[in-house]
Amino acid sequence: MERQPLKGRVAVVTGAGRGIGAAIARAFGAAGATVCCSARSAAEVEATAAVIRAAGGAAFAATADVAEADDIARLYASVVAEAGGLDLLVVNAGVSLDQKPVAESDPAAFARTIAVNLTGAYHCARLAIPHMRARGGGRMIMLGSGMGHSSLHGHAAYSCSKAGLWMLVRILADELRADGIAVNELVPGPVDTSMTQVPQRDGSVVRNPVEWLKSPEDVVPLAMFLAAHAPPGPTGQSFSLMRRTF
Repeated sequence: MERQPLKGRVAVVTGAGRGIGAAIARAFGAAGATVCCSARSAAEVEATAAVIRAAGGAAFAATADVAEADDIARLYASVVAEAGGLDLLVVNAGVSLDQKPVAESDPAAFARTIAVNLTGAYHCARLAIPHMRARGGGRMIMLGSGMGHSSLHGHAAYSCSKAGLWMLVRILADELRADGIAVNELVPGPVDTSMTQVPQRDGSVVRNPVEWLKSPEDVVPLAMFLAAHAPPGPTGQSFSLMRRTF
């Protein structure tokens, strides 16, 4: 692969303040992209952008709540003003707020999980489309989950949000194929971040003991493949780093 396969491209990475999003943003910057690092925390995304700039890359930070369409519209306006367009979108921002059986669940936490993980992805994709069409094509990478493909007790909100996301990926791929915009799902499986740390009733924290527990950097090569592949390439597909099959 060429040393900077993303040279000349402009990327937005949501949830770029830490974990998988930060790792992908840093890798895209090293690969030559101009990267907009976005999340709700200004301090975290500015730190990610600063690391990219310190390594010789081009990056800037912008705060946004993906659940708010107006935030995403402002985000893309700032990207176009700063970098001239949009070629790559990584929808990584996500939450898992209610890990209880449905009978014991909190409706507000359920709604917020759907708002961020599914409706947020919808806002990010819908508002990116005209910008990518203006560039003659693009790549969208949605961070999915194995729980969007098979059920898991006590994770209704997260599982439903990711199941909806997987359907959204396939619909977008069909709708945007003629525009040269590829849309794929990346399922990282368990990654050693705060979202894989499951609190127990006794106050302890347990990490997933079954799957390969990856670092955020372990997800980068697959994200890079999906971002850098030559057209037409894959679209409407789910690429998984999980050990278990769906």
